[in-house]
Amino acid sequence: MEVIKGKKAIITGGSRGLGKATAIALAKEGVDVAITGRNENTLKETVTELKALGVNAFYAVFDVSNYQDVQKGINKLITDLGTVDILVNNAGIAAFGTFNDMTVEDWTQIIQVNVMGMYYVTKEVLPNLIEKNEGDILNVSSTAGLTGNAQTSAYSASKFAVIGMSESLMKEVRKNNIRVCTLTPSTIATDMALDLGITDGNEEKVLQPEDFAELIVASLKLPRRAMLKGASLWSTNP
Repeated sequence: MEVIKGKKAIITGGSRGLGKATAIALAKEGVDVAITGRNENTLKETVTELKALGVNAFYAVFDVSNYQDVQKGINKLITDLGTVDILVNNAGIAAFGTFNDMTVEDWTQIIQVNVMGMYYVTKEVLPNLIEKNEGDILNVSSTAGLTGNAQTSAYSASKFAVIGMSESLMKEVRKNNIRVCTLTPSTIATDMALDLGITDGNEEKVLQPEDFAELIVASLKLPRRAMLKGASLWSTNP
């Protein structure tokens, strides 16, 4: 198995939900972690928790949908970490409604954050991984990116796009010993899912952020010769 202790990770949307659970899981493995988000208070709180686990932890406040802010923020975090080995593209937003009822502004924002945001962050991190000739990129899509449903047109469009972008990148950078994994989880009891009323968060039936984090850790521990191209995480309870 790959030893990940001592590696350096950047996680977007890392102050709560899937991002925070992933940051904590990696910190427990001895990985130094840098997280991004838009709320400085929650970022500071999470960094304090991470440092208590005995690793170096940093944060940067920026919106992934703004390329200039991404450039500044990612540059700061790589400087703080000293280098970067792992990128988890987790930041994303969701909104639901019929095709006609959703506003153009909402549609555009979902695409801008979920697709362009992932592109912006990856574009800034990737040259560092190519230079090292090694690294891992994990892109968070969704089962909504595998199958469209009524009232999910914008969200599904963004997550379908993530899969296409991620798989294309995977084939492009394999020669650089960079593993790109596309993750398509089903409903997880995150703050966003609870706020949108998608789930009641029942721990006996609904996936928890910690479950998702364990999948990420397991994929990173695969021997370098092996790569998880993609994975869907589902609850055992319908």
